Amino acid sequence: MKRLFLTISFLLVFTIVFAQHPVTNTESQNMVDLTPTFDGTLKTKYEYALNTKMSRFSVRNSRLGLRGKLSKPVSYRLQVELSNSGQFDVLDLSATVNILDGFDITFGQTGVPVYNSYIVSPGDIMFANRAFLGKYYTSTRDIGVLASYSFITNEVPVKTEFGVFNGFTINDPVWTNKLSYAARVELGSMNGFRTTAKVYNYPLTNEEDYFIWGADFRYGKEKYRLEAEIMNRHNRFNGVDRLSFYIQAGYCFLLNDNSILFKNIAPAIRWDAIGEDIKENDFDAARLTIGLNFGLTDEPFGSALRVDYEHYFVEKPIPEFNRYEEMDSNKITIELLLRF
Repeated sequence: MKRLFLTISFLLVFTIVFAQHPVTNTESQNMVDLTPTFDGTLKTKYEYALNTKMSRFSVRNSRLGLRGKLSKPVSYRLQVELSNSGQFDVLDLSATVNILDGFDITFGQTGVPVYNSYIVSPGDIMFANRAFLGKYYTSTRDIGVLASYSFITNEVPVKTEFGVFNGFTINDPVWTNKLSYAARVELGSMNGFRTTAKVYNYPLTNEEDYFIWGADFRYGKEKYRLEAEIMNRHNRFNGVDRLSFYIQAGYCFLLNDNSILFKNIAPAIRWDAIGEDIKENDFDAARLTIGLNFGLTDEPFGSALRVDYEHYFVEKPIPEFNRYEEMDSNKITIELLLRF
C-alpha cells in the first residue's frame, strides 16, 4: 500500500510542478517543449456467464502515465497499473535517445515489439476482452534495450525494430544466460494500409523454451478499421506449436446531436481461434465476439460504454481455460472505458 501511495504521489507532483512551470530548450533553433503530458485509462465492467449463470463486477484496468522530453533527443515514458484485476503493477519505465534522424534507442522496461497496441492495450482495443493471441502467449513488456529505425521508401513508411530483453517479463531484473530477443518490420501507417512481420525468441525456462513468429495486416481510416493477425508459438522442449489468429472489423457512425450523451455508435465484430498442433487437430477453441460501442467523446473508438457478446466454440479446452468455469463460457459484458 505504501508503494502504491508513493507512486501516485510522485505522478501527481511531477505533473503539477512541470505543468505550472513549462520550460523550453533554447539551445536549438527549434524550441522544444519539456512539459510532460499525463494520460490514463479506466476500464470497469460487469460480466454475466450464460453457461454457469454467474456474474461479477470488476475494475479490469486503471492506468496512469506520464511522457515527455528531457531535451530534444531524450524522452521518457512512465506508466503504472493501479488495478490489473486487483493487482498493482509498474508497466513502463523507459528512456529513449534519438541517435540520428529516425534512429532511436530505448532503455528500460518497455513493450516487446511483437504485439499491436490495438490488441493488447486496454484503451485501444475495440472489445472488452483481448484476442486469444494477445492474452495466451507471453507478457507484452520486458526489461532491456530496444532499437528502432524509421524511414520512407517509395512514399511508404518503414519501421524496423530489434530488442534484447531479460526474458522474465516485467518487474523482474533477474540474472540470466539466456536473454530473449525480438524483431519486427512494419510497412505503412495506421492511417491507411499497414502490415508487419515479427519474430520473438523467448527462452523462459527449460520446459518453456519458445520461438514465436507472427504477421498482421490492417486497413483503416478515422471511422473504420479492418484488422487480421496470425501468430505461432513453438516450444522447443516438447515440439508443441500453439497457433492463433483473429480477424476483426469496426465502423463508427457519428451522431450530430451534441445534446445527447453519446457522440457516436461503433458496431464491431471479431472471430478468433486458438489451437495446438493444428496440423493433426482442428483448432481447440474459437470465439465469435459481437460488440456495440457508444462513444462518449467525438473521437472514434475512444472512451465508450460498450456491450459485448462472446460465443465460444470449444473442442478441447486450452490449459488457461481451467482457471475457472467462466473462462470459456458464453458471456455478456457491459463495460465503461474512459481514456484521458
